[in-house]
Formats: sequence, structure tokens, C-alpha cells
Amino acid sequence: MKIGIGIDTGGTCTDAVAYDFDTETLLAKGKALTTRDDLSIGIGQALDMLPQELIRGAALVSLSTTLATNACLEGKGGRAKLLLFGLDDEVFARFNDKAQCGLTAESVRCVDTHGSADGLRVDEPDWDAVVAEHGQWLADADALTAAEVYSIFSGSPCEKRFKKLSEEYFKLPCVCAGELTSGINVLVRAATALLNARMSPIVREFVEAAAANFAARQCRAPVMVVRSDGSLMSSGLSSLRPVETVLSGPAASVLAGKSFCDAQDYIVVDMGGTTTDISVVRGGRPVTADGGIEIGGWKTSVKGVHVTPFALGGDSAVRLRDGKPSVFQRRVMPLCVAARRWPQINTMLAELLKGDHINQFPLHEFYYLVREPAAQKSYDADELALIAALRDGPCMLENLGAAAGIDLYHFDGERLEAEGVVMRCGLTPTDFMHIKGDYTEYDGGASALAARYLLRGMRRKDAPGAAAELANEVYATVEGLLYENLLRAILAHEYPAHLGRGIGTQTEFLIRKTWENRDTDGGALLRHTFGSNAALIGIGAPTHVFLPAAARALGAECILPDHAEVANALGALKADINAVARVEISQRVAPSGENYYIVHAPSGSVKFGNLEDAAEAAKAAAEQAALREARLRGAAGSLDANTYMESHSAASRWGSDVSLGRAAVSEVAVRLG
Repeated sequence: MKIGIGIDTGGTCTDAVAYDFDTETLLAKGKALTTRDDLSIGIGQALDMLPQELIRGAALVSLSTTLATNACLEGKGGRAKLLLFGLDDEVFARFNDKAQCGLTAESVRCVDTHGSADGLRVDEPDWDAVVAEHGQWLADADALTAAEVYSIFSGSPCEKRFKKLSEEYFKLPCVCAGELTSGINVLVRAATALLNARMSPIVREFVEAAAANFAARQCRAPVMVVRSDGSLMSSGLSSLRPVETVLSGPAASVLAGKSFCDAQDYIVVDMGGTTTDISVVRGGRPVTADGGIEIGGWKTSVKGVHVTPFALGGDSAVRLRDGKPSVFQRRVMPLCVAARRWPQINTMLAELLKGDHINQFPLHEFYYLVREPAAQKSYDADELALIAALRDGPCMLENLGAAAGIDLYHFDGERLEAEGVVMRCGLTPTDFMHIKGDYTEYDGGASALAARYLLRGMRRKDAPGAAAELANEVYATVEGLLYENLLRAILAHEYPAHLGRGIGTQTEFLIRKTWENRDTDGGALLRHTFGSNAALIGIGAPTHVFLPAAARALGAECILPDHAEVANALGALKADINAVARVEISQRVAPSGENYYIVHAPSGSVKFGNLEDAAEAAKAAAEQAALREARLRGAAGSLDANTYMESHSAASRWGSDVSLGRAAVSEVAVRLG
């Protein structure tokens, strides 16, 4: 019996499964709350629900997570800085118009250099001058990174030198763009590197917490992490390349979906605490984001499954907007969960209800301290006062003035929340699931008290059954948002040329109308219908409550599989190692009129007089890079590479083929389970 242990850590829950690879059988499962202040606690609690002899005897441990996904969507992450070599500030501002890749002036500085586009001439700056001009700015960061114009052709000399400078002079970790991607667009490469630096502390904490738990249980199996493309890499490499895990959880859900549906076309709807992720499978194969993942305003070179994530989950904040209950994108800890941890929350909510004032501001919400920040000098007086007040436990917004001397209506706690120092507790769909009785794991009494306060803000009577009726309204809102986002994703996949970059206001209006009129015949002239022939596979605990209504509105089959609540942990064990390396060959014309060829290898560009020699050198470089990458990702033993040449061409306006160069491609695939 070959045993695998799968772990999936999301924003709300951490799941664990024990799986028999030989019989393809789920042997045991466990679920615990994700403990954001110390991830190892939640991971340990989930593992404690599995037979410990299975953990000790495991041959493989595979991890997936939505922590990086959630951080991208919520704008969270470590403090990172990037130097961009080869552009000046004016050119950067022009090409970075509207920060379309996620780069902002606060996080980027330019250092002009003058290397050649073919990579044969390299140029480095005066490094003493770089330190003198940017040293103080660079030092105020958790991690550094760099990107370089033409680095894919030159071998990244400036990036490599800056990496050494970062680690030796600034004592800060640094992974540069050339180590992550070989994409052509320097701004996309830069965004990939900067996002990688921001995600570093989040993913590193996760893998270290998991590794410590398995070591404590005498499990010596290799620990792997699911990448965004559904393949695996070692946990050590994931700490260096966390950007490659931004869709780790969604990729695992797609892998799990194959176990639950025999159809060739289906849609995986993975609804967790923080986000809902929609993935499309066509012809039995997941649709991939070959051009690079775009998430939370970031445009990257990371290859992965094409996932449409949106901030809707069981922990989405429910607050008043224009006097009506609305679901907000910000994740908060559900009050029912918070009251289980801090029972005094019930008392504070009851005291709030004794007053008779009406206020649409969410005074019933709480702040709590997630972690002590390392560098408190970076925060202002109000932020430090809040941190100090929360050391004794959570504080209701109503009481911030008395507890910390903070004027609530002028205080901005966004930075503390974005950096994961503090978090809010508030009403969520999970709370209303407790009020309705569809989920009763935690303290529903706190949910009911806060719902009564929300009713007061809506100027409704606090009568028997009023909270349940409010819950029905919240349910309908969540179901509507799920339907609308599902339909947006389906339309974008079906008509990528027209709707792939966004849906206009007219289409948005029609989408809303189809939901509003789903149970009517429509008007005399129009029947409001959109539909899908693809089955919807619901993954994640809240889907059994909210997905059926959206499926009915689409006329789609709704599949709610057994073990759906731990599907991502199961999917993590379906992945394997798949490393691919490409080495481009460009053709140039010498002044004498003769052709020559440049092989753009990872170590730098090399010029050849004929195509045959260039092709052989490119294949050798690609195979070496693919084998090295597979080893880095955790492959062991004898490895075989499949190496071949690939030609790029395009049709001219007259119908003839135009050569756009060649590339050597090498692939190494290793199945671990």
C-alpha cells in the first residue's frame, strides 16, 4: 500500500487526507480552522484527525494552498522593492501607464543601462552609485528583486549582480525575474518578480509550518507543493518561487474535479472562505492561461490553469450599503467562529444591543491581533495604539475610542489589515448559515446578536423570525453574485475575442436581469435566459448551500460530490512533476549579407554561423535546463528528457508563411504517486 498525505490550507480551513495510490481510495480525512497567527496549529489539528500510522508510513506529502491567491485578491503581502534595469523613469512611466501589470511607482526604481537587444553586448551600472542613490529606499523592505531589459537574451548580468548585492550588502532575500520567467515583456517579468517577493513570507510560513508538523510525526516523505499549472515542486523551491503557487489551490481543485465527473466539458466551482474559483475543462483538458496568470491587478508570466477567481466566500463581510445587506470583497473572521475562540464577544455584542442608537457603520465588528509586526517604527501613533490595545484580546469598533484613544471615523486600519497584522471579525454568509441551521459548527448565538444589530441599522423591527428573513436575503445575494460571476466566466471562455478582456455595462445589465427574472416568463417581447450544457462541480463546504440555485438558473447539472469539502487536499495528490525548458534561436543578417544565428541560452547568448550548429547547441542547453529544473522541483533518480525543435511562423497578408524563428524545447515528466 503506497500512502499519500494531502494538505490544503485555505483562508478559513485546513484540510488533510490520507490516500492509497494503489487502490485510489480515500482512507481518512480531517478538517480544522486555519490559524492565521500560527499556521502550524491548524495543520497539526487537521493531521491529528488522520491515523498517525498512515502519516508515518507515507511515501509522499503534497500541499496546496489558496493563501497566495487570497493575498493577491486582497492586496496583501510582504513589503517588497524592485530595481528595473534598462529603463529610465520617463520611459517606465510611459510604458507602465495605469500600472496595467500591477507595478506602482512606490515599489519600483529604474536604473538606466545600455545593453544590446540581441544580448551580445551587456552593460552594468556603477554599483556604488546605485547604492548611494537607492540604498535607503531598498533597505526598507522585507525582500528585494530585479528585472532587466533584454535579460532573456543577455543572461541577466545586472539581475545576477543585484541578487548578490541584496543578499550580501542589504541582508535581504532576492529572487530575480530571470529565475522565474523567460517572457519577452519586461514589465510583465518585473511584475512577476515583484509579486514573487510580496508572496514570499506568506508561502514560506506555510511550507515551514507543514514541514515541522510532518517532522514531529516522524514522517520522512518528501514534501511537495502544487504549482499553478497543476504540477509539483519541492517545498524548498516553493519558498523561493512563491509566485508559482498563486493558483495552487484552484489547480488542485481542477485535478480533483477529474475524479468526480466523466464528462468532457465541465466547470469546477471551488467556493472557500475567501474566494470562489471557477475553472473550465473542455474536451477533458483544463483551459490554461498560456499567456500568463492575471490576478488581483497583477499580470504575470506564470503559466497555469485558467482560473477566474473572485472575492466571494463563506467569510466575505456582510455589511449595510444604502440601508440594504450587501456582500463585500473583504474577508473577515465570522463572528460565530470568533465567539468560539473569544466567548466575551457575546457579552460585548449584547451590550451593544442595549443602546438605542441607529448606525449603519459596522460598530458590531471587531479587530484582533494576528501577529506582532517586526518593524513597529514603520507605523503611526494610531496604528501602534491599536496593536497595543489588541494584545489583551479583540476589541469592538464601538469601543476603539475608550480602549485605544482612536477616533474611529478618521482611523484608517487598511495598512495593518493588508499586511496581515490585524484582522476584523464580522457578519458573513457563514454566520447566516448558522442562523438558518444549514451549518452549526460554531457559536451561532454571536451571529444572531450581530444580525439583530444589522436589522436595527436597516430600521426594521427586532421581531421573531426577522433574523431568519434577513438570512434569506443574504442567501439570495450570495447566490446572485455566484450566478453572475459564473456567467461572466462562461461568456469570457466562450467568446474570448470579444469578452475575454472584460464585459461591458450592457452585458452586465443583461446578466443581472437574467438572475432577477429567473423565475418569471419575462416581458411580452423578451424571455431572459442564459444557459450552459456543462455540468457544475461544487467543491468546498459552502457550495452545497449556494451552488444549486445558480445551477438551476443556468439549467445546468449540479454535481456535489462526496468528500467535496476536502477535494483540494485530494487533488494535491493527483499532481506530478512536469518541467519544460525553451531556448530560442534568432536569425540575423550580417553587414556582408550572410545569415547568422544566435542561441539565447540561460547562461547568455552565443553566435553561430549555421543553423545546424545553433540547433544542436540550443537542444543541449534546453535539455540541460529542463533536467536541472526537474531536479530543483524534487525529481530524483534517472531522468529522461524529450527534446525537440519548434518553428515559429505566421501568415502574411498575402497568405505566405513568414518565419519568426525557432526554439529548442525539452520536457521532463515524473510521476510521484
